[in-house]
Amino acid sequence: MEFSAQQIAGLLDGQIVGNPDVKVSGLSKIEEGVAGTLSFLANPKYEDFIYSTKASIVIVNKSFEPQKPLADSTTLIKVEEAYSCFAKLLGMYDQALAKQPQIEEKSFISPTAKIGKDVYIGAFAYISDHAEIGDGVHIYPNTFVGDHVKIGNNSKLFANVSVYRDCKIGQHCTIHSGSVIGADGFGFAPNSENNYQKVPQIGNVILEDHVEVGANTCIDRATLGSTIIKKGVKLDNLVQIGHNVVVGENTVMAAQGGIAGSTKLGKNMMVGGQVGIVGHISLADGTMIGAQAGVPKTITKEGTTILGSPAYDAEDYKKSYMGFRRLPQILDRLRELEEEVKKLKSKP
Repeated sequence: MEFSAQQIAGLLDGQIVGNPDVKVSGLSKIEEGVAGTLSFLANPKYEDFIYSTKASIVIVNKSFEPQKPLADSTTLIKVEEAYSCFAKLLGMYDQALAKQPQIEEKSFISPTAKIGKDVYIGAFAYISDHAEIGDGVHIYPNTFVGDHVKIGNNSKLFANVSVYRDCKIGQHCTIHSGSVIGADGFGFAPNSENNYQKVPQIGNVILEDHVEVGANTCIDRATLGSTIIKKGVKLDNLVQIGHNVVVGENTVMAAQGGIAGSTKLGKNMMVGGQVGIVGHISLADGTMIGAQAGVPKTITKEGTTILGSPAYDAEDYKKSYMGFRRLPQILDRLRELEEEVKKLKSKP
């Protein structure tokens, strides 16, 4: 598919600087741009590449003014925010590549399931009893949808996703390959024989609208009630969410993080990679947690930034860390002072 600068500018409400008729058929990073591709410049660190790129069209911020001559073959499209506009185009491109509505052979759909309009269901997908699949949903091959599961309009489940019984997926959600939604929470109680007895997990998982779940991420079902991932949450690959956790709106969590059961995360939080959060605590809206932090207790102040394990206030952590880095020199100085004290004590 080819698009002209004029067409792209129309989609983005942009201003063309250069040839409005130049056409592109692919996308590229600005440092790797070749003729016939579209790229963008949002980060000033990459500005030098715009003077050497071979990309035919580059999306830039309206405030951008070239400090050197551009290649004659480069056309600019100036927009309010280059990064978000390029992301919009990526979304449109991704949509164009999506599977067309169809139900492929060798998929299984229970006679009691309800299937919406314009749905794609891939081969070897399994749709269980009384499941409800909304309009425009894409379910890729080898995906399992359990009994009474509800999937909202325009959501997408990639290959090898498993959604256990009674779970609810909102509209415009994306669940990547290998993820498991609704497996049992980690509930075991020691008995009189010092063995662990399983506590049945009879709740469910609710994903609200516009949630994205990365590959091989697991969200456990609640013991009672629901594990809830609220609207707009983005979870990276290899994240573990325990039973009865609530993740607030528009919170993002990077890879390899884990949240223990019954913890409540506020909205608009940012959680770094490999963060561990203990169970039965609450974290205030806007909390920011640095990578590899271990969070042991409730945080009540909104907008708090914490680092370390156990995690505490970021500014205090930085000061402590500076002291820790100087510890060898401090110990050397302490030994020197001890020797001086010994010498003073030994004098008559």
